[in-house]
Amino acid sequence: MAQQNSIIELDTGTDELLCRIESRVAVITLNKPRKKNALGDILTPALRRTLLMVEDDDRVGCVMITGAGNAFCAGGDVSEMGGGPTTPEPSTEHSSEPSLKHREERIAELTMKQATLTQRLFELDKVTIAALPGAAAGAGVSIALACDLRVASTNAFITTAFRNIGLSGDYGGSWFLPRLIGLAKAKELYYTSPRVDASTCLALGIFNQVFAEDEFQSAAFEYAKLIAQGPTQALGRMKKNLNASLQNNLSESLEMEARHLIASAGTQESKEAVTAFMEKRQPKFHD
Repeated sequence: MAQQNSIIELDTGTDELLCRIESRVAVITLNKPRKKNALGDILTPALRRTLLMVEDDDRVGCVMITGAGNAFCAGGDVSEMGGGPTTPEPSTEHSSEPSLKHREERIAELTMKQATLTQRLFELDKVTIAALPGAAAGAGVSIALACDLRVASTNAFITTAFRNIGLSGDYGGSWFLPRLIGLAKAKELYYTSPRVDASTCLALGIFNQVFAEDEFQSAAFEYAKLIAQGPTQALGRMKKNLNASLQNNLSESLEMEARHLIASAGTQESKEAVTAFMEKRQPKFHD
């Protein structure tokens, strides 16, 4: 791990995944531009490990996942699919070939792989942002949907894509998407697999912000930086409140809000916010 000019480079174990911490933003870059940052047996495990690493790092206030080149993530590498039971990830996740493993074992294996990627993203203690410079397809869409927020370049688009390779979908897209855009529209995007452009994604509520292509990288980083400079612990509790509200009834949500508000009161974050309010200035939550 090397530090230079306030940018901290983290060792992910592979050049296929890059990670730096800058201004409290952990920028994770899927770095296989030659294959549109498709998931594979090197990149995907590295992403799982890196998410755990940045979640526990006090220097990180927000996590932004993006892709190198002109794509976010093309999903699983189709060229690696169909190789049978010994083929490395993600081909074992999608292969339709006969397997030596019992079907239930394969189901359990894929369930675990999904839980340790998109479920982990959804439940991460830090706020997560997907920054799409271009296309997201298949499991790449699921990764973007698992994040708390999504920002995109004007030339970005998404496509569920699974119907085009005769698969039903994985990594939680069928759970995340209906909660963003409603069940009927989510079904349409899965059944017909259209290419949904950035402006349409913004109108549907899939994207939170869309930035011009020539300013995308800087604008996306500033968006993430604003969140990263906020009250990290309070934001984490907000995330838990909001995520749980999808299943909780009102009474359960009120109790959770009460627990988290009491836990937040009296913290250094809260004291700084109150002091800043009294002094009529912006709070400074981090050095």
